[in-house]
Amino acid sequence: MTEKRMSRWYFGGLASCGAACCTHPLDLIKVHLQTQQEVKKRMVGMAIQVVKSDGVLALYNGLSASLCRQMSYSLTRFAIYETVRDMMGSANQGPMPFYQKVLLGAFGGFTGGFVGTPADMVNVRMQNDMKLPPELRRNYKHAVDGLFRVFREEGVRRLFSGATMASSRGAMVTVGQLACYDQAKQLVVGTGMMGDNILTHFLSSFIAGGCATFLCQPLDVIKTRLMNSKGEYTGVTHCLRETARLGPLAFYKGLVPAGIRLIPHTVLTFIFLEQLKKYFGILIIS
Repeated sequence: MTEKRMSRWYFGGLASCGAACCTHPLDLIKVHLQTQQEVKKRMVGMAIQVVKSDGVLALYNGLSASLCRQMSYSLTRFAIYETVRDMMGSANQGPMPFYQKVLLGAFGGFTGGFVGTPADMVNVRMQNDMKLPPELRRNYKHAVDGLFRVFREEGVRRLFSGATMASSRGAMVTVGQLACYDQAKQLVVGTGMMGDNILTHFLSSFIAGGCATFLCQPLDVIKTRLMNSKGEYTGVTHCLRETARLGPLAFYKGLVPAGIRLIPHTVLTFIFLEQLKKYFGILIIS
């Protein structure tokens, strides 16, 4: 008889919230870099400017919206991916093929991206607010206030501004994170050199974070520009054209801080998730 722990459907959301609390300042700097029209500051310069102008706590602007996003976006994609993967794994008596993981990750990520769009938009706005002149700042008190004010002042359609890009990015990130993590962990454990331990979780999640960063960065740039716009873009295509005028590297603007943010976020998420599964998961005896 062997014992195995299965993840509960909400563990992904909790693990992502824990990781978001650690990596939020990096996410904020990434948004600032992506929304500048010309490359004026790099990562360290932007961080120093934020701290100088608004204080250290300004690095956590929009944290409530970030947590709200994780509890909608990440909870949805993890719940879909892990529930279906575990069901199919039990039925097939073995791990899913990689192409099925990719398809499942894309579906889960696309759905999670759509569900999390309103919170994601408020998150981008709250993080970018300090860059605006005082008379143009939105001054949302917290995530719920931001969601309510957007709904009241701009309508329900505005809440889903950039939903196409957010959903597409969600699909790419989830393929890069969940599908690649599962496959990397399977390959590492399959070598027989390492067991199912925290070092394996770290190595697998580091690989997954790198894949996710490269796959989603162009979509992330477009999504951020659309969500932060004040009507200057007529749609995704127009935003794509305007960004393309800045050159091909504009689609990878903020790649280094995106990687510095997304890779640690991915590593922390999966380490937290594996620990939650180990101590609080559903016990399966076979």
